[in-house]
Amino acid sequence: MTMGEDAVTRNNNQHLSIDMLPQGGSKCFDDDGRLKRTGTVWTASAHIITAVIGSGVLSLAWAIAQLGWIAGPAVMFLFSFVIYYTSSLLTDCYRSGDPVSGKRNYTYTDAVRSNLGGVKVKICGIIQYLNLFGVAIGYTIAASISMMAIKRSNCFHESGGDNPCHISSNPYMIIFGVTEILFSQIPDFDQIWWLSIVAAVMSFTYSSIGLGLGIAKVAETGSFKGSLTGISIGAVTETQKIWRSFQALGDIAFAYSYSIILIEIQDTIKSPPSEAKTMKKATLLSVAVTTLFYMLCGCMGYAAFGDLAPGNLLTGFGFYNPFWLLDIANAAIVIHLVGAYQVYCQPLFAFIEKSASERWSESKFITKEIKVPIPGFRPYKLNLFRLVWRSVFVVATTVISMLLPFFNDVVGILGAFGFWPLTVYFPVEMYIAQKKIPKWSTRWLCLQILSFACLVVSIAAAAGSIAGVALDLKVYKPFKTSY
Repeated sequence: MTMGEDAVTRNNNQHLSIDMLPQGGSKCFDDDGRLKRTGTVWTASAHIITAVIGSGVLSLAWAIAQLGWIAGPAVMFLFSFVIYYTSSLLTDCYRSGDPVSGKRNYTYTDAVRSNLGGVKVKICGIIQYLNLFGVAIGYTIAASISMMAIKRSNCFHESGGDNPCHISSNPYMIIFGVTEILFSQIPDFDQIWWLSIVAAVMSFTYSSIGLGLGIAKVAETGSFKGSLTGISIGAVTETQKIWRSFQALGDIAFAYSYSIILIEIQDTIKSPPSEAKTMKKATLLSVAVTTLFYMLCGCMGYAAFGDLAPGNLLTGFGFYNPFWLLDIANAAIVIHLVGAYQVYCQPLFAFIEKSASERWSESKFITKEIKVPIPGFRPYKLNLFRLVWRSVFVVATTVISMLLPFFNDVVGILGAFGFWPLTVYFPVEMYIAQKKIPKWSTRWLCLQILSFACLVVSIAAAAGSIAGVALDLKVYKPFKTSY
């Protein structure tokens, strides 16, 4: 199916689902006339874990250090509960009407259009795609930090500790960008399942190493560092304590953020059973596994470093032995982020390409696919518009990353910006509309209270993270950052 035909399919879903009804139950086609979906609980879980256990896990020890032993784990557990609950509400919005045979919503924006409509569709689209763009920037920064850590580690040991090994982050961001240009040419979301599985394995690898090193450091010192209330006034000012605590909320929100691509992941799942039932299982499994890892990594990192917990957990262990283990962990982060970048960006790629093919359906540059023979494999379908637009996107995110290489603050802003509208507000509002929950009923009030509480958290997290970026910019020179 060419891109132009795919656009026609999307535009005429109802018409095709009637014309192709006999194929809906066939081995090749689903009820909407598209090729049979093959996703399972395991592939959906791999996509979610790849998206969730990203670079955000590395900032959790720092986040807990700002909040302390009581508030830190409590906030993390509350976030996990909210994410699971609102994600469960969102899974019910994949189909409009009947949960088994209702019209499919292929993207998050489609779900908002079906359930809420009006100006909210445009607001949702802008927030979602800006957030996806921001995540790509955050992941580019994180990958460059890990690549530099490997380089500095080897440089440090080769010089016997005499060379400070200051290096620029720019070449490493460019290397990551070139890699992403290549992987971005994978046409569709459902074709990157193997990349998600590799990335999920990598995320467990570096999280486990970080956890293991934290346990080893605690065993070495024989004590748990840290305090009940987090970093103390004196080490930082009262104002800094407040801003840092707010930023920590943003970091934790970012670490759990995946609702923006949930509908797109759900659209890869086969049925029966219903996609919502399978997705709820995948969500429960993924959030449980993620929370366990986050609690262990964040808490053990704080126990190992106390108030001095670094923004990136792995950099806190320095360049000492076992330096080879840290190199493996940092390499795993880079491989994971290559996959996570694609999991987040494919929905944005698909949206732009669908819009372009609908608007300029006669343009061969946009719709024509050139078959490129690959020995031993099926021919690759090269689309010139896809090649150019996706390459420009990756170049743009790479250049912005080189301009603003502040990992912790960027992570906090992204978490704050996307958490309330995409993870809480729209799922709650769509669920209320779909289930026709009466206004001012007990259930309606509880959902609105949840939404308002999360809005307050998002505003606080955004304020803290923006304050952090403002401080960074005072001493920063563009394109000249070295570590």
